Amino acid sequence: MNPQPRVIANELQSIVGAEHVREAEPPYPPGVVMPLLLVEPGSAEELALVLRAARDAQVAVLPRGGGTKLEWGNAPRSAALVLSTRRLDRVIDHAWADMTATVEAGCTVARLQETLAQHGQRLALDPLWPERATIGGILATNDSGTLRVRFGALRDLILGVMVALPDGTLAKSGGRVVKNVAGYDLPKLFTGSLGTLGVIIQATFRLYPLPRETHSLSFSLEDVAAANRLMLAVLDSPLAPTGLQLRVAGESSPQLDVRFEGVAAAAQMRRLLALAGDAEHTEAALEVWALRESLWQGQEPGLVCKFSVLPADLAAVCEEIRRVAGRLRLRWSVIAQAVGVGLLRLEGPNQEALAAALGVLRAEFEARAGSLVLLHTPPDFHGRIDVWGDPGDALPLMRRVKEQFDPAGILNPGRFVGGL
Repeated sequence: MNPQPRVIANELQSIVGAEHVREAEPPYPPGVVMPLLLVEPGSAEELALVLRAARDAQVAVLPRGGGTKLEWGNAPRSAALVLSTRRLDRVIDHAWADMTATVEAGCTVARLQETLAQHGQRLALDPLWPERATIGGILATNDSGTLRVRFGALRDLILGVMVALPDGTLAKSGGRVVKNVAGYDLPKLFTGSLGTLGVIIQATFRLYPLPRETHSLSFSLEDVAAANRLMLAVLDSPLAPTGLQLRVAGESSPQLDVRFEGVAAAAQMRRLLALAGDAEHTEAALEVWALRESLWQGQEPGLVCKFSVLPADLAAVCEEIRRVAGRLRLRWSVIAQAVGVGLLRLEGPNQEALAAALGVLRAEFEARAGSLVLLHTPPDFHGRIDVWGDPGDALPLMRRVKEQFDPAGILNPGRFVGGL
């Protein structure tokens, strides 16, 4: 791979304008060799031409939105050119009567929500760092949030997408067609692909009304098994929470947060209290639903992992985390959603202990048909342990998809599962 994007600097300037091509600047993924140039296209056509020029010159490209999740995944083997979507930040169409919206990839989640709120609507997701996270970024990393228990994940909310492929093709799935890629569901395929198949330019979403009322309660339970039982009871009941979150940290009492929205929220709260019996509870502040962000902060260097497991297994894996962290003298905390997806923080001064804990816990999750993926590490820890874990028998298929969309391997090379 040619590490010198300056060989195409003049071509890039002719595409996007000289003022939108400059020396690369942070943020970068940890562990990556510093990129040389940053380019900011102002239209779908410009972005496609930039990708074609990079492909022809064999220059590795790092797509970047708000830069909030660049450390997720492996460090790319090469990333000489940063391709920023900063200028692609428009809300193209808010069809409020149809409850859909089309937005460019560089628009932040917060800005989109502010626009939709003018008509009493929202995109029903609450990802990390919405003030900085962009639409393209949350799609590339598949970051949904606590509303997922009621409205589904990103793949359930997206109706269509426009992407630029490395050969300069503009492809669209859903809505008006620029060019369809036959046989592929582009919205689902590109969600969670970490920018390794193409660059997302636009996305169309289904919307939901803003709730008139929101009520949240936090229950303090005697142990994590009791918290897990109450969570499962809520899931098995006629109740329809828009948030159901388990929080466990060290030896403190587990907390179960429950949120209801809409005109029936108060009635549902009463039914919840009857279901919970004499469990201690308090009214929860809105901030409780953003506590996931606090896992990236701590007293000492730490790891942050995303895990998936059956909801019924949450108590068991928390007890295993408690056992392993206690043996290795690590602090730990978990924030998990009722769908079985959660975040784990492990922290302590001993990096060997952190690596050992991650290995043991990953084996535990995989033995339960789950997964444990590393999202954040101390600066000098990155690269010491595999980020992804066992990809199973899906790796050959993922490799063929990568070869189909990016045969030259210029997009985030090595960042995805199995070094794709």
